[in-house]
Amino acid sequence: MRFVFTLFFILGFVYSGVSQDKQLRAYLDHKQFYAPEIGNYVEFQLQFVGYSIKYKGKDNGLIGQLSVRMKITQGDSILQSDAYRLDTPFMEDSLVEDFYDIKRFALPPGKYDFHIELADLNTENEPLLATQEFEIEELGDAISISDITVAEYASKGDGTSPFYRSGYDLIPRLSTFYPNALNTIPVYLEIYNSNKIGDSVVGIKQTLVDANSGKELEEYTHLSRHKPSDVIPFLRSVNIETLQSGKYQLNFTLITKNMTELSTQTYEFERSNTNRSDFYTGDIVLDPTFQESIPNDSIGYYLESLIPISTPNEVKNIIKIAKLKNLEKARKHIQQYWTITSPGNAYNAWIQYKAQIRLVEKLYGNNFQEGYETDRGRVYLQYGSPTNIMARENSASEYPFEIWMYNKIGVFSNRRFIFYNPDLVNKTYRLLHSDMVGELKNPAWKREIASRNSTNGNIDDPNAGTPNDRFGTSSSDLFEQY
Repeated sequence: MRFVFTLFFILGFVYSGVSQDKQLRAYLDHKQFYAPEIGNYVEFQLQFVGYSIKYKGKDNGLIGQLSVRMKITQGDSILQSDAYRLDTPFMEDSLVEDFYDIKRFALPPGKYDFHIELADLNTENEPLLATQEFEIEELGDAISISDITVAEYASKGDGTSPFYRSGYDLIPRLSTFYPNALNTIPVYLEIYNSNKIGDSVVGIKQTLVDANSGKELEEYTHLSRHKPSDVIPFLRSVNIETLQSGKYQLNFTLITKNMTELSTQTYEFERSNTNRSDFYTGDIVLDPTFQESIPNDSIGYYLESLIPISTPNEVKNIIKIAKLKNLEKARKHIQQYWTITSPGNAYNAWIQYKAQIRLVEKLYGNNFQEGYETDRGRVYLQYGSPTNIMARENSASEYPFEIWMYNKIGVFSNRRFIFYNPDLVNKTYRLLHSDMVGELKNPAWKREIASRNSTNGNIDDPNAGTPNDRFGTSSSDLFEQY
């Protein structure tokens, strides 16, 4: 199986000056595809944040102008490059929207670096710079699946748009977060060389897996039949209207008529759905054994300790009940939470979680926060004990930091969390970066850790302002080791 996970960056500037122009912000992502007449190629997708651009008046409206420079390198060699001026869409009023751009480069298999420079031509600001590593795999010889592109907008096209693909204009969606207002995921992918299987028909199987529990949600399983071909374009809109808040893995697998799985591609995303009904506690009968484990002077503490493992809507309920200071409602909510989440084993599940709360209080609590309120405490309660922790508390050039490694979190493997202590106060570690879906991602995390003894530079260059010999003293090398 071939799994390719999205590499995603946000590009932007942060200045301390008091009279700066608007600072350009953009999102960057890349996807790999194959075409028999072209070969392997990579598609770089850009989303520009509309309000971050300076516009000028034109024909009773507004328009902005950007400079875009790209190059692809391998070692010291520049293999491909492009430079052009990009005009924003014409804005009829001051309500500006994000807009998109896309560039494709044909490349043989190998590892490369993509360099991009973006500048707002209506400002005097320095250009925005970023570099992204990527790898091209050989898709032309094997039975395989392209990377998954999710569409922000999809409409029938005539081939004149740079976003055209297989009969549709697909404006890419770069964010993997789906709030309550978004109820579909329009997915596009391509199947390659299915005609080499030898079957008269092949299938594409869709599955959805809860990332934390690893449980497959059967109601989202779907199987479609297709005629084998050198390229099968595949477009489907996945309905997530009733999907509850959480982190998920959407899988598409090529199968033979005998149900043999040949290749799989995966899309990770996070869902926030506040349509979930509130817990109804009116008919709850308090279990004496359960309630004996919750002292009267700690009811509020244990109620709020459920926040790290609750959905956004459940968190709202907890906060609402906590403000009421109604002990009976608080007790009922705690009991009902475990009755729903651990049916048949509510009491034991609660006792086990209570022990974890005590542990994170001892390990991570401080003068300002309860243990479960800290970033380390929240991660511990949400994902469990890490497989390994590498800590560095003393360094002349780096803030104290910890790297937590998880061999498995649900269906995800080898996930890392980086915490650091920029205040140098005991136990006040903050989450700085993680490669877990739905968690904070900070491409400049190495610069942040090493900024204890360095001059701040361009925040969009992860290496800016920090001498290279300072990186790798601890944080960078240890992160790569995992």
